Amino acid sequence: MEIQRRGMLLVLSSPSGAGKTTLTRQLLAEEKDRMMLSVSATTRPPRPSETDGIDYHFLDNLTFGEMRNREEFFESAKVFDNYYGTPIAPVIAAQEAGKDVVFDIDWQGTQQIEEKAADDLVKIFVLPPSVAELERRLTSRAADSPQIVSHRMSKAAAEITHYTEYDYIIVNHNIEQSLIQVRAIVASERLKRKRQKGLSDFVQGLQQSL
Repeated sequence: MEIQRRGMLLVLSSPSGAGKTTLTRQLLAEEKDRMMLSVSATTRPPRPSETDGIDYHFLDNLTFGEMRNREEFFESAKVFDNYYGTPIAPVIAAQEAGKDVVFDIDWQGTQQIEEKAADDLVKIFVLPPSVAELERRLTSRAADSPQIVSHRMSKAAAEITHYTEYDYIIVNHNIEQSLIQVRAIVASERLKRKRQKGLSDFVQGLQQSL
């Protein structure tokens, strides 16, 4: 008998370049039947390669504002001239179906989610092994100008100060080892009694069979 489980909300945060996005993608590829990435809503227009409902839920400003007023987002923020938010309804539906939901968000978004769903939240912060290595990774992308790399490095200093707000800390020396650690965290959290909503029925069945 498989014990029914309530899905967790798994957050991975880190400074840009520390590796959270790579870890998230690899974890989702391995766990595609039991885990899903939260799809954010945004008011910015879709890019040619993006699909509504897969990359983002693309909303107009009025609809986004109405949802925010009805408190239908776990978290929301304005970035430049566009709004972004995490809709609550699809996350709750996934949890009830036993799926874990992964969030690739920063510490500010994590704080907002914690205000609404602290019992379901598992928070991992990914640190680089050194400042020099972080700069090397950002530079090796060859996608950002030196000015942008410098900006990301400056921003990293402030982001790292929030590591104390997280449950688990991973120092990402290499992706393979870090992925092993993330898997261990997920396995442990799935076994917590509070997440196994079918455990009571299972134990009662055992007792009746004795």
